[in-house]
Amino acid sequence: MIAQTIQLALAPVFVLVAIGNIMNILTTRLGRIVDRSRALQKLHAETHGAEHDRVVVELRYVDRRIQLIGHALLLLVCSGLAIGVTVGTLFIGDINGFELRHVTSVTFFLAIALLMVALIYLLLETRLVAQTLRLPQELLELERRDL
Repeated sequence: MIAQTIQLALAPVFVLVAIGNIMNILTTRLGRIVDRSRALQKLHAETHGAEHDRVVVELRYVDRRIQLIGHALLLLVCSGLAIGVTVGTLFIGDINGFELRHVTSVTFFLAIALLMVALIYLLLETRLVAQTLRLPQELLELERRDL
């Protein structure tokens, strides 16, 4: 029976690996955002007028990005914990002969739901980046047909 439980536990463990990989991506993004926020904080003190206003706007975007990634990371951690409970209930049920199928189903569903919401936060963060990094049309030289 334990061999069958190990086989059943493989799917949640693969999800846990995926969660870890996504968390790695998010923490890398967060590190870059923090670096950018530090540079902007320095510019905030050194700028005036329209340039200062641009720094403030970018600081607001950076703050929103930090919030989105923070929410995504929290959800991923909760999802990982739910995966741990899922695997735990599989083994506890097998070892003690309990029928924990419903608990296991609920915790696995919860883990996947949390993962999906975390991915939505990641999508929102990447959309925010894309929105803020629009290139000025004059730099694109769209009137040139020779390229």
